[in-house]
Amino acid sequence: MTNAIVPLREQDVDPDPLRQFTAWFGLAAQTGLAQPEAAVVATATPDGAPSARYVLVKRFDERGFVFFSNYDSRKGRELHDNPRAALLFYWEPLARQVRIEGPVERVSAEETAAYVHSRPRRSQLSALASPQSQVIAGREWLEQRVAEIAERYATGELPLPETWGGLRVRPVSYEFWQLRDDRLHDRIRYLPERGSGWRLERLAP
Repeated sequence: MTNAIVPLREQDVDPDPLRQFTAWFGLAAQTGLAQPEAAVVATATPDGAPSARYVLVKRFDERGFVFFSNYDSRKGRELHDNPRAALLFYWEPLARQVRIEGPVERVSAEETAAYVHSRPRRSQLSALASPQSQVIAGREWLEQRVAEIAERYATGELPLPETWGGLRVRPVSYEFWQLRDDRLHDRIRYLPERGSGWRLERLAP
């Protein structure tokens, strides 16, 4: 670990979980982690079969946490049928985790377009070419698809993928986890307070 462990105490945390997350995220970025925005996103089918994978959370604010995906991928289909997800950030240099749970919604077409056009051209080509999560004949088939699309749109702006866009997790709970000695880790959960605001709870490790 590159930083000394700082106990997680109720009197020290921000009463707003988004501000608390923002503070921890900033510290994680300062450790030199290549992708502090990487998080596991867990989804489930309507009958409860779970699946999980890493995504890059591209933005977060008071509306929620946004990542992007092909809507026809496994996670896209599961979130269509069962629009709830859990995010897990793990920052090893700080020995910290954050868990976030809540309903999921698609972001606006304008938000998706702005993000897509900000990506490197080769990444845009890959998103257009890949039928994410579908069985394909081989890597050569995929590379040929990329080459064909690149030739078709050799100049000018690439089109937006028809089934690709942003997904926003709207938190209804946050849990902040800090490693401590002898397995007595600190866990503080935020839940919505009736009316407005958040209440804090300490969970046993």
